[in-house]
Amino acid sequence: MLSSIVKKIAFKTGRFQGLYIRLCRPSGYEYANYLKRWGGFYSIGNGCSIRPTTNITDPYLTKIGDNVQLSTCSLFGHDGSIACLNLAFDKTLDRVGKVEILDNVYIGHSAVVLPNVTIGPNALVAAGSIVTKSVPPDAIVAGNPAKVIGSVKTLVSKLEKNTDKYPWADIIKQRGVTGFNPDVEPVLQEMRIKYFFENDT
Repeated sequence: MLSSIVKKIAFKTGRFQGLYIRLCRPSGYEYANYLKRWGGFYSIGNGCSIRPTTNITDPYLTKIGDNVQLSTCSLFGHDGSIACLNLAFDKTLDRVGKVEILDNVYIGHSAVVLPNVTIGPNALVAAGSIVTKSVPPDAIVAGNPAKVIGSVKTLVSKLEKNTDKYPWADIIKQRGVTGFNPDVEPVLQEMRIKYFFENDT
């Protein structure tokens, strides 16, 4: 009851963001909808998922397209060392830039995206990557600094072949593109446990 009241107030007014996150534990999709309204972003597209643990330092310099999935990653629109340098050298420097994430992009856990970077469309950023320059369409990038290691189209083709080999391939198809169906999740989980741990002693 309390969580539904907090959620309603948060979505209606933008207030109590921290309490909303702690009490309601929103999914990435729900939280992206909240941020779309109250996060101060330049823009956020449709069908996005943004984990509440994602660190976005400068939302007003951040443009997010459709079907963007942000794991617990960090997006930086400014260089945090500028304040230190200004004081140390008696300067008035600035270093900022936009972060633009185009349609159909996934950014993995602990990845860091620096200012003046555009990613995608149709691109994947591997977990732990440090993205220092723009990522081209259809690219998979990984490493520090992140470099292109493959093509999304090639990966999708490979995953499609591998998925068809699993004993639960029909269930995956039944779940559809949203990837979650509470009615079939228990069966799917049981099949995966049996498949991977059947010979575990």
